[in-house]
Amino acid sequence: MIPTREAAEELLQDGLMSNPGPWGNHCRTAAHCAEKIAVACGNLNPDKAYVLGLLHDIGRKFGVRHLGHVSDGYSYMMKMGYDEVAKICLTHSFNNHSVDEYIGKFDVSEEELYLIKTELANTVYNEYDWLIQLCDSLAGAEGVLDIEERMGDVKRRYGMYPQEKWDRNIHMMHYFEKKMNKSIYEVCEKDTFRPEVNQHELSKSRV
Repeated sequence: MIPTREAAEELLQDGLMSNPGPWGNHCRTAAHCAEKIAVACGNLNPDKAYVLGLLHDIGRKFGVRHLGHVSDGYSYMMKMGYDEVAKICLTHSFNNHSVDEYIGKFDVSEEELYLIKTELANTVYNEYDWLIQLCDSLAGAEGVLDIEERMGDVKRRYGMYPQEKWDRNIHMMHYFEKKMNKSIYEVCEKDTFRPEVNQHELSKSRV
């Protein structure tokens, strides 16, 4: 189950009231990319793709956390009955199905880490999981980014980027480009799309 687009946008706005930051425009960009790719693929639901992209980082509502935003988002969406969104909150950070590849601090309790590992082990990925993982790697707060530049920026900021994760992102980009028979950057309007600019959000720390 997922919320409507309108309800998803309200959830994002509510999250940003609790924790303003560039993650809001990052999510808007991811949602834009997901919708555009879904339309071009033809077999994916554009509204569903948009909602999943918009809420993949909703766990950031609860504060500045690294791995903690995964468990926060998953638990929050499950409590609201949005199990399909909860799944994306969980899977978007692990494109090789492993917690070990997470980039950032393991700022979770033992209970939260157990939850993440247990649910991830029981999860079967589908094209929506792959789509949002890809869009997460394309989306910046300022718009659509070159995927290798985005991953390189993450590597510089955190001091590492697992090669398997890097390779998987490139594989997913090629997978969807083959389905669409078009360039990801063309479909996602890299040169022209800009999310709704919120200077208060952009003034906070980067995602």
